[in-house]
Amino acid sequence: MSILLRRIYDENKALGGHRVLTDRIWPRGISKEDADVDEWLKNIAPSPELRKWFNHDPAKFDAFKEAYRKEIENNSEAQSKIKELKEIAKDKRLILLFGAKDLQNNHAVVLKEIIENE
Repeated sequence: MSILLRRIYDENKALGGHRVLTDRIWPRGISKEDADVDEWLKNIAPSPELRKWFNHDPAKFDAFKEAYRKEIENNSEAQSKIKELKEIAKDKRLILLFGAKDLQNNHAVVLKEIIENE
C-alpha cells in the first residue's frame, strides 16, 4: 500500500498517482487546473467546528485526532470513501493533498492512519 502525504502548495506532480484533495476549503491561490486533482473529498475533512477549535495547535493534536476519528466513524459517506481510497492504494500510489503548513499535526496525517488501518 502506497499512501503519500503532500502539502498542495509544495506538491511535486511528477510523482504520479491518484491525487486527492482532503481539505473542506479549496486552497487559496491554487487554480483547479494547477492542482490537477483526481478527487476533492471535502466531505471527509474535519467539520468546520472541529477545524476552527483545533486551529492547528500542536498541543491540541491528540484531542483533535480522537474527535476527527469519531466524526469519520459517524459518517457513513466518509466510511465508504475511505474503503474506496484503501482499494485505490492497493493498486497505485495514493497522494493525500492538504493545505496546512504543519506537516505533522494535520487532518491528512490522521486520514492516512485511518486508511492504512481500516
